[in-house]
Amino acid sequence: MLAARMYGINDIRLEEVPTPVPGTGEILVKVAAAAVCGTDVRMIFNGAKGIDEEHPLILGHELAGTIVQIGDGVKGYSVGDRVAVAPNMGCGICDPCVRGNGHLCPEYQALGINLDGGFAEYCVIPEVAVRGGNVCVLDDNVSFDEGAVNEPLSCVCNGFEHGNIHPGDRVLVIGAGPIGIMHCALALMAGAVVYLNDMSADRLQMAKDMYPQIRTLLGDLKELVMKETKNAGMDVIITACPSPEMQALAVELAALGGRVIFFGGIPANKEPVGIDTNLVHYKQLILTGTTRASLAQYRKTLNYISSGVLEVKPLITAHFPLKDIDKAIDTARKGQGLKKIITF
Repeated sequence: MLAARMYGINDIRLEEVPTPVPGTGEILVKVAAAAVCGTDVRMIFNGAKGIDEEHPLILGHELAGTIVQIGDGVKGYSVGDRVAVAPNMGCGICDPCVRGNGHLCPEYQALGINLDGGFAEYCVIPEVAVRGGNVCVLDDNVSFDEGAVNEPLSCVCNGFEHGNIHPGDRVLVIGAGPIGIMHCALALMAGAVVYLNDMSADRLQMAKDMYPQIRTLLGDLKELVMKETKNAGMDVIITACPSPEMQALAVELAALGGRVIFFGGIPANKEPVGIDTNLVHYKQLILTGTTRASLAQYRKTLNYISSGVLEVKPLITAHFPLKDIDKAIDTARKGQGLKKIITF
């Protein structure tokens, strides 16, 4: 099969590799769609632990496809099932796993992160993922593209649930990429008044075209927020961008009793972030962060898509064949468009 394997920093190679054969308890999926994520871009341009010349890895953790082979002992699935696959899996026995947070397991593994993923014609799903419920059969009205994009939406749901957003809350999302727009969508579902900031007028307009209720902010963010809120600040601020400056500013822009969600991670060379803890103290702020998503959240957001509660198709702005993986990664790195899908 054809696969895109990472060998190191800026080193992605298209190669013919043996098609995996599912073992006992495993499933083989013929990949139909694999979305490019900011995590893929960061891994490629910054490097990733455990990936080198001797240990290449097939990236791609946002994937959907068709089951083409089933190993011995697998129950509940059939050849021909159209599925989306949650990439994160835990050991199943530690305290986080028992609480339903396998994505926070100390032994955490994930397709496309430390196990071969979806930037290949076929992907084998390990037994622990099959038995854990990571493989979700798609309803007939859900496309493979939508199934693949459900993974980042589930991560956004994790942040949304930590934000405790209520109707009428003023919510500011910083960063108008796919993740930021998804945050806006969920906040709008909760009845919030949603503001979106970005340095790109084009991205703000794309978000506004999808969700006209969004109030876009372009320019001096502190000045704009104080004007919009009559100096009260925002009830909830979500930093959907890897910017230490925006994380620090978010604390300043929060209202009394506000919640700040650090969603976008910070590169190691930009740590630590300077936060005015007196603002946290005197304004009684709640600062939190989230990473990845639980299986429950993955299934919840897939239901949002299948039921029509939330539309993700407008977020998909480009398709690339696997042979053009370099181009897909480059456009993602440059912030051109929104979600890019590798199709097969």
